[in-house]
Amino acid sequence: MDVNKAKETLNGILAVMDKDALTDADRKKLVSDSIGNYNHFINPGWLKYRKSVSTNEAFVEWTDHGSCFSDVYGEEFIDCLGGFGIYNFGHRNPEIVKRVEMQLRRQALHSQELLDPLRGYLAKAMSELTPGDLQYCFFTNGGAEAVEMALKLARIATGRRWVISSVGGFHGKSMGAVSVGGKSTYRVPYLPLIQQVSHVIYGDIEDMRKTIEKLDKVGESVAAVILEPVQGEAGVIVPPPGYLKEVRALCDRYGIALILDEIQTGMGRTGTYFRCQAEEVTPDVMTYGKAFGGGVMPITGLIARPHMWTQALVENPWILGSPTFGGNPLACSAALAALSYMVENDVAAQAKEKGEFLLGRLSAFREKYPSLVKDVRGIGLMVAVEFSGPAYGYAFAKGMFSRRVMTAGTLNNSACIRIEPPLTIAYGDLEKVLVRMEEALSDVRKEAMP
Repeated sequence: MDVNKAKETLNGILAVMDKDALTDADRKKLVSDSIGNYNHFINPGWLKYRKSVSTNEAFVEWTDHGSCFSDVYGEEFIDCLGGFGIYNFGHRNPEIVKRVEMQLRRQALHSQELLDPLRGYLAKAMSELTPGDLQYCFFTNGGAEAVEMALKLARIATGRRWVISSVGGFHGKSMGAVSVGGKSTYRVPYLPLIQQVSHVIYGDIEDMRKTIEKLDKVGESVAAVILEPVQGEAGVIVPPPGYLKEVRALCDRYGIALILDEIQTGMGRTGTYFRCQAEEVTPDVMTYGKAFGGGVMPITGLIARPHMWTQALVENPWILGSPTFGGNPLACSAALAALSYMVENDVAAQAKEKGEFLLGRLSAFREKYPSLVKDVRGIGLMVAVEFSGPAYGYAFAKGMFSRRVMTAGTLNNSACIRIEPPLTIAYGDLEKVLVRMEEALSDVRKEAMP
């Protein structure tokens, strides 16, 4: 322990944070210190991982606005990653920032004991913007936490234990979330995980049916089926038409709670407020997050139908969970402003229209570069370009980064590059992105086939 060193560290960065403009010395120190701090105090692997989309240079983010962010040297990037789905309404959306600043002047956090009005209004608004009879909300801080609460709720409400999820599914990296996740990379290091979890092939209704029937016949009761309406980290996999409706019917037949994980697909990303609306399916529990805090504050949660909110939860409100910062006033102010912005500006319709435009142009690239581009798919502005191999996807992402457009692979691998810009991105910026995409594709083809 060295208090004097800590004082020096704290005073140094606070002094830089207080400045309206950085000096050249500030910039050099921020870059150098960031590399050192990540290497020695966070994880050196993080720097290696980030090289998948960068050159040997070190880029340190410092400012952002609209559909762009900039590094400490003022290099501006068009954001087509969107924080993995955080920035549906752009970076530092002024309408959302304004409401958070106003709340900060009143109260930041709360006593934990008295009633917080914003939490109540946020829950009411969510019940009005989600399909069917979804009603009761529980607010959390991160996506995995929301999934944990949804799994616990399913077991409490049904009195059952088994959970069915899908191969390739992604629901976070906490123990329960990893247990229902469908990628071995994140499961194997922690085996054995939470037991009584079965995985089915996503989009295959017969596999789902047989799995439920087999468990039922041997007396293993199923509490929940958890699915993403569109698999995100698996590579933006859109299920066959009617799949979710058929899953809903199976769940109704066997008394199983259907959990839809809308953490990435929600808040307008796929062309409706939440993807389950387009599928005409009401889940028993729906999780949400990512863009729920408007790209300004972290807040996630779940909303459930009344029959899921059993007497046990009424008698002991803390049995499901008691996150200290879940649903705090600052986060709720951001979420309220985000919902308002989404509705008032018809952001879902923007996503639908821009997504159709983008997919059309990307499909033309697929025709032009068949040896490189294997598939183009998506819904709304949740889009993926799948390359013929990881090396091509990696080279493309680097080419885009060098042209100051941020993209990234999915957890699948770098063969599948996600395109998830803010839903508010201007068509002019989309045109710039497409021009740079063609340049990057052309370079990759030249390198692959000299």
